[in-house]
Amino acid sequence: AATAPGKKITARLKRTLPVRGPQAPTLSELMRWYCLNTNTHGCRRIVVSRGRLRRLLWILLTLSAVGLILWQCAELLMNYYSASVSVTVQFQKLPFPAVTICNINPYKYSAMKEYLSELDKETKKALETFYGFSEGKSKVRRSVDEWNSTGSDFFQQIPLLKVEDFARTATDLYSGQKRKIEGSVFHKDSSIVNSGDSNDIIGFQLCDANNSSDCALYTFSSGVNAIQEWYKLHYMNIMAQIPLETKEKLSYSADDLLLTCFFDGLSCDKRHFTRFHHPLHGNCYTFNSGENGTILSTSTGGSEYGLQVVLYIDEADYNPFLVTSTGAKIIVHDQNEYPFIEDIGTEIETAAATSIGMHFTRSRKLSKPYSDCTETGADIPVENLYNKSYSLQICLHSCFQKAMVDSCGCAQYAQPLPTGAEYCNYKKNPNWMYCYYRLHEKFVKEQLGCQQICKDACSFKEWALTTSIAQWPSTVSEDWMLRVLSWDKGQKLNKKLNKTDLANLMVFYKDLNERFISENPANTLVILLSNFGGQLGLWMSCSVVCVIEIVEVFFIDSLSIVMRRQWQKAKKWWNNRKRGSSGKAPQASDVERQGHDNPICIDEDLPTFTTALRLPLPQDSPLPRTPPPNYSTLRLETAFTEQLPDTLEFGQH
Repeated sequence: AATAPGKKITARLKRTLPVRGPQAPTLSELMRWYCLNTNTHGCRRIVVSRGRLRRLLWILLTLSAVGLILWQCAELLMNYYSASVSVTVQFQKLPFPAVTICNINPYKYSAMKEYLSELDKETKKALETFYGFSEGKSKVRRSVDEWNSTGSDFFQQIPLLKVEDFARTATDLYSGQKRKIEGSVFHKDSSIVNSGDSNDIIGFQLCDANNSSDCALYTFSSGVNAIQEWYKLHYMNIMAQIPLETKEKLSYSADDLLLTCFFDGLSCDKRHFTRFHHPLHGNCYTFNSGENGTILSTSTGGSEYGLQVVLYIDEADYNPFLVTSTGAKIIVHDQNEYPFIEDIGTEIETAAATSIGMHFTRSRKLSKPYSDCTETGADIPVENLYNKSYSLQICLHSCFQKAMVDSCGCAQYAQPLPTGAEYCNYKKNPNWMYCYYRLHEKFVKEQLGCQQICKDACSFKEWALTTSIAQWPSTVSEDWMLRVLSWDKGQKLNKKLNKTDLANLMVFYKDLNERFISENPANTLVILLSNFGGQLGLWMSCSVVCVIEIVEVFFIDSLSIVMRRQWQKAKKWWNNRKRGSSGKAPQASDVERQGHDNPICIDEDLPTFTTALRLPLPQDSPLPRTPPPNYSTLRLETAFTEQLPDTLEFGQH
C-alpha cells in the first residue's frame, strides 16, 4: 500500500527541521532554549543582552546569586540539625528519691580477723621493717633474717620494694636483696613525697606469670599509700573467695547501722530500707527504693519534712589498714538507677549533723541526628551487668568488666559478675593482678574503646545537692542525748555510746520546684522549606517549579543528550565497520539519516503551510514554475437545472 502524502511530509520534516527544547541534539542548544524559556530572569538576560560587557555583567550577577543561594542553603541545613534548650519550672508535689547509705568500713573488723589474720600480720611486718613501727614495742627495724624466718606467700607473690634511686635498682623488703628493675615504672601519684631518704620511693612490682621478664613497677607518693594499695590487692583476693551469704553476715545489719529514723515528720524504721550488698562497701541500705512498688513523695520543702536518720558508725571496729576515714557514705539517686557510691558518694562525718538540701532537675536531650545519645542503651553493644536503667557509668563499668574477662580470664571483684565468669584470685588466676593493672592503664588512656562505644543517656534525673555541717550533739546536750540513745539501743550495743560513733543525717528538698530542661529542634521541615523558598525567590526569583525545571534540564535532559550522542557515534562506528567488511559504498539515504534524522521526534501532527515552506529544495530538480491556468474553470455553469419562477419574473423586467 502506498504511504499517505501527509506521513511522507511529516517524516521529511523530522529529518530536516532543527529540534529545540528538551529534545535538542546538543547541550548548547539545550542551554539556549532553557535561558530563553526559564522563569529565572538572570539566565534570560544572559542570552538576550546585546554587547559583551552587559552579557558579562549578567553572567557575574547570576553566578553570584547562585553562590549566595548555595551558601545560605548550607547554613539552613546546618541550623536544621541544631537544637534549642528550654527550661520549664513547675511547682508540684515531688517524689522523694532513693537514698543509699553505707558505712565507710565495709565489714566488722572483729568478724573479719580470722580471714585477714595472715594479711594483717604481713602488713604490720612491712610497717615495722620500713618505718620501725611495732605495736607495744620500741620502734626497731627488723633484721633480714627475722623477716625471712616469718615471711609468707603474700610478699612472695607481690613483694614491696624500696626504690633507692632512679637507676632502676630496688631493695626487696621481703628478702633484703637488691634487684634491677625491668620494664615500665608507673607513678600512681602526681607528686613523689619520700619517707626517710629523699631518694627512696616505696612501691611494688607486678610481673607476667607467663613471662617473668615482663614486669611493671608501681610507685607511690609515700610508703603509707603503697602499703595500703598493696593491702587492697590481697584483700580483694581474699574476699573473692568468701561466699556472698557469709559476707552479708560479716557486714553491718540494719539494726546495727540505724539508730533513729524520721521521714516527712513521721517515724520510720528498717522496714523502709532495702539492703543490697556492695563489693567494696559491704551491706548498704536504700531508703525509698521502690522495691515494693511504692515510692514516697513529699508535699513540703524544708529539713523538717525530709529524711532524718542517726547512724551508728562504731569506729572501734574499723579495719585499720583498709580505711583511713570514719563515717558513712550516701548517694541520692533514682529508684531505677544503680548507686555508684564508690564514684560519686558523699561522705558523712561523725559527731556532726550533715544537712543535704536538694534541687530536682529532669533533663531530656534529642537523639540522632541532633546528638549522639541513646534512649535505652539497646543500641550499645555492651551487656548491662547491673540490671538497672542505662547510664554512661553502667556502660563503662560493664565494658571494662567484659574486657577483664576476655583478657585476664576472670572478673574484677569490685563489679558484677558476667554470666559464666568468676572473680579473680591468685590461686586460680596467678596472673590477674598484672593483667588488671595493664588493662586499667589502657582504660584510663581510652585505648580499650569503651569511651568510644558508650554514650550518654538521652533522659536522666539529677538531684543537685547542697551540703552544710554543724557540730552535733552540742556540748550542753551531749550528755543526755548519748544517755537516751544508749538506753534505746542498750540491749543491742552492750556498751556506752560515744559521739564519735554517731552521725546525724538530714536529706530534704530545699523547694518543690521541678526544673525540666529539654532540647527542641531549632527548625522544623516546614520552616526549612520556607527558608529555602525565601532564598531562591530573593536571589533568583525562582519557585519550586523552577527548581524542578532545573533538575529536568540540567540533569535529565543533559544526560539524555550525552547518551544519545554517544549512541549515535557508536552506531556510526558500527555501520562503517560493517560497510568496510562488506565492501559496499555508503548510500545517500544513509548519509541523510545520519545527518538529519532525530529519533526523539515522534510528533504525528500533519505539517502546516509555514513548516512546509521551510523544507529544502531537491538538489537535482528544476525550480518550480507557476502552472498555466485551466481555462475550463472559467466556463460558467448553471448551478440549478431549473430556474425558479420568481427569478423568471425578475428576468422579464
